[in-house]
Amino acid sequence: MLWSKIIGAGGAGGAGGAYVFPSATILTSFASGTTRPTGLAFDGTNLISCHDIPQAIYVYDGVSSTVLTSFAAPSNQARGLTFDGTNLISCAPGTDLIYVHDGVSSTILTSFAAPGVSPSELTFDGTNLISCDPDTNRIYVHDGVSSTVLTSFASPGGEPKGLAFDGTNLISCDYGTDLIYVHDGVSSTILTSFAAPSSLPFGLTFDGTNLISCDLSSATIYVHDTA
Repeated sequence: MLWSKIIGAGGAGGAGGAYVFPSATILTSFASGTTRPTGLAFDGTNLISCHDIPQAIYVYDGVSSTVLTSFAAPSNQARGLTFDGTNLISCAPGTDLIYVHDGVSSTILTSFAAPGVSPSELTFDGTNLISCDPDTNRIYVHDGVSSTVLTSFASPGGEPKGLAFDGTNLISCDYGTDLIYVHDGVSSTILTSFAAPSSLPFGLTFDGTNLISCDLSSATIYVHDTA
């Protein structure tokens, strides 16, 4: 599947290619299906989430509460997810590993060490994997999908727990500040920030049109409007 299908023809672009920011306004929301959602991804068709309890990954029917299938996470403390156009990628602070799945399945093709000690979320910018770690308070840009880190920078908050890429800018959320940050490209510079819809944001993704977030305290998945 082409990455352009995931991020949309113009990412978060508006008329004439103007960038349109995600916002705090919620278009819709639905229960995650468990009490502890801890990561989100979008594979071009379906929303995918991971959960601490149970230690499982859920594939939804489009962006809805209907679960098509689920399978065991590769380790306990299932955290971040992303999709690289071919394979689902997940991480786990319990093992400090990043896992590359075979498509969207429980089969693991390969794994490698995360750059920090407690990987919490992942995204893919069409070329490189990006991960974050609340223990080091850093965001890491990998060389493709590998353990090699091209660059890293400080997270805008103290506890990064979510990452997404909307085709133009990196977006992160922070468990400590309860804010969602829109970065200037993939950098530490922040263009804007807004309040997360609930008190413990813990996962982000982008479906080609809208930012989607999930929250540990409310066990809810939120679809954001654009500003």
